[in-house]
Amino acid sequence: MELPRRAPNSAGPKTQYRIKAKKLSYKLSHQVDECHWLPWKKKADNAYILRNVSCEARPGEVMAIAGPSGAGKTTLLEILAGMIPPSRVSGHVLVNEQPMNVRCFRRLSGYITQDEVLFPLLTVEETLLYSARLRLQGKFQTAESRVGELLKELGLEHVANVRIGSESNRGISGGEKRRASIGVDLVHDPDVLLIDEPTSGLDSASALHIVLLLKSMAIKQGKTILLTIHQPGFRILEMFDQILLLSNGTVLHQGSLHLLEQQLRFAGHSIPRHINVLEFAIEISEALVMITEESETEDSETEEYYAQINPNLSNVEEIKISYPNGRFKEVFVLVRRFFTIIRRTNQLFTARIIQAMLAGVVLGTIFMNATNDPKKYKLQTQIGFFAFSLTLLLSSTTEGLPIFLQERRILMRETSKGVYRISSYVISNTLVFIPFLLIVALLYSTPVYWLVGLRREMDGFIYFLLVVWMVVLMSNSFVACFSALVPNFIMGTSLIAGLMGSFFLFSGYFIAKEDIPKYWIFMHYLSLFKYPFECFIINEYGAGKGKRRCLQITEGNCYLYGEGFLMQQNLEESKKWSNIGIMLVFILGYRFLCFLILCYRSWRTRI
Repeated sequence: MELPRRAPNSAGPKTQYRIKAKKLSYKLSHQVDECHWLPWKKKADNAYILRNVSCEARPGEVMAIAGPSGAGKTTLLEILAGMIPPSRVSGHVLVNEQPMNVRCFRRLSGYITQDEVLFPLLTVEETLLYSARLRLQGKFQTAESRVGELLKELGLEHVANVRIGSESNRGISGGEKRRASIGVDLVHDPDVLLIDEPTSGLDSASALHIVLLLKSMAIKQGKTILLTIHQPGFRILEMFDQILLLSNGTVLHQGSLHLLEQQLRFAGHSIPRHINVLEFAIEISEALVMITEESETEDSETEEYYAQINPNLSNVEEIKISYPNGRFKEVFVLVRRFFTIIRRTNQLFTARIIQAMLAGVVLGTIFMNATNDPKKYKLQTQIGFFAFSLTLLLSSTTEGLPIFLQERRILMRETSKGVYRISSYVISNTLVFIPFLLIVALLYSTPVYWLVGLRREMDGFIYFLLVVWMVVLMSNSFVACFSALVPNFIMGTSLIAGLMGSFFLFSGYFIAKEDIPKYWIFMHYLSLFKYPFECFIINEYGAGKGKRRCLQITEGNCYLYGEGFLMQQNLEESKKWSNIGIMLVFILGYRFLCFLILCYRSWRTRI
C-alpha cells in the first residue's frame, strides 16, 4: 500500500482502494475511563464488541454500516480506519489484498468522527484553509484554490466567513457544521472516506444533502466510502450500494438493500408499508437468523492463506513516511492559527489584559502609602508585596487550561493522521505566548513598580519587568505541561492549584530553607516561587541605591541596610542572573515534558 504522490487536482489515474475485513473480533480490554492510557491503570476483561466480522468495501461505492445501538458500528469503523491498532484486534484488515499499514492508511484516508472537533472561533473558510495549508504541499495559493473548490462542492460558500460557533456562541447550523467537518478531511482529496453517523442530529433535508454529496464523490471520483447510519429514510437508503447489518457485534447481512428484502421475505417476514426495509430489519434483528458460517474448507484455506502472510509481516519493506510540509511551514501555519484563536478568545486575551492593568493599579495603590514614606517604612510589607505578586502572577494563568485541552483533542486527531509533527505544535504554542505574555507583564509592571515605590532606577524597572515576564512564561509552560497530562478541566485545576500551593509553601517565605525537613528539601528547589522571589529581593536591596537603603531605624540610628539584609537571607548578587537562567530552564523543561507526554499519548493510540 503506497501513499498517493499526486496533488489533489493533478491529472492522471486515481489510486483506488478495496478494503476487506476477515473474521474481526474485538474485546474492550481496558477500563472505560479517561485515564486508561496511564501505564499503571489495571485492565479489566469485558465482553466482545465485535465477533467474526467479515466485510468488503469497494471503490466507487458507498457502504453503510447499520444496526441497533450497541451493535458495534462505530468500533468496526474505527478498526477499518486504523484508529484502533491491529495489535488490539484479532482477525485481518486488508487494503488492496495487503495487510493494512496503519500509519500509511491514516494519511491517505479521511476519518470523520461523530462529534465535530473544530475550533469554534474560526470561520468555515479559515477552518478549511488552515487544514489545507497543513496537509497540502506547495504554495499557499494551492491551498486557497483547493478550499475554494471545496466550499463550492460542499455548498458552504454562503457561510464561508461565519464562525463555526459553539453551544454558548451561535455559529453555523448543524448540517453546515457537519459538512465543514467532512471538508476538513477532504482537503487532501483522500481516496478512502470513513464517516461516523454523518446524518445524526440533522433534519431530513440536511441529511439527504450530505448523503447525496457522498454518493456523488463515490461515483465521480471513485472514492471508497464507508459510513455508519442509524434509522435512515427511504431516499437515503437508495444511495447506498451496500449495507452491512450488525447486531451484538455479529454480521447479519452484507449486500444490497434489495437482497436484504429478499432474505427477509424468504425467512417468512412481512415488511409493513410504513417502515423501510432496513428499519424493519433492525427491529427484528434479535430474531433474524442468517447463515453466516463458512465451510470448513474455506476456513482452512483462509487460515492457510494468512499463515503464509503473517510470518512475513515483520519483513515487509517499511515505506518511508514523510510529512506533507517542512517543520518551518508547520510552525508558521500553527502560529497563525493559534494566534487567531487567542485573539478571539475574550476570556483569555481581553480579560487577561484588563486583569493585568487593574491588578497593577490596585496593588500599587494598596502598597503605596506603606512603602513610600521612609518614617513608616516596613520591610515585611514590601516582602509581602513580592510574595502576593508572585501568587497573583502564577495562579492567573490557569484560565488557559480550557484552550490547551481543546487544542489537545484536535492535536491528537491531526497528528495521528500525520498532518504535522508534535514538536511543531509545542514550538508554535510557545512562540505565540511569548509576545502575548510580554504585553501582560508590561501592563502589570509599569503601574505597580512606580506606585509601590520600588528602587527608582531604570535598570531596576527593566529587571523587574524581565522577572515578571519569566514568571508568567514559567506558569504558562507549567499549565501547558499538565494540560497534556490530565484528562479534563476539573482534574487539571485541582492538580495545578495543589502544586502551586505546595510551591508557595516551600518558597522560603513561610518557612526558611534551614527549617525545611531534609526529605522535603527537594520541593524547595523545585518551587516556582523561590527563584523569582529571590530575584525581587536582590533587585530591590542589592543593586545601586538598594545597598545603601536603610531598612530598620531605632532611635534615629540605622541598624539594617539593604546589603546587610541580603547577607541575613544568604543571598548573593550573583544569583540575580543565575536565577533567571534557572527560570528559563523551568520554561523549557516544562515544554519538553509537555512534548514527551503528547508523544506518549500519540504512541499509545498506535499500539
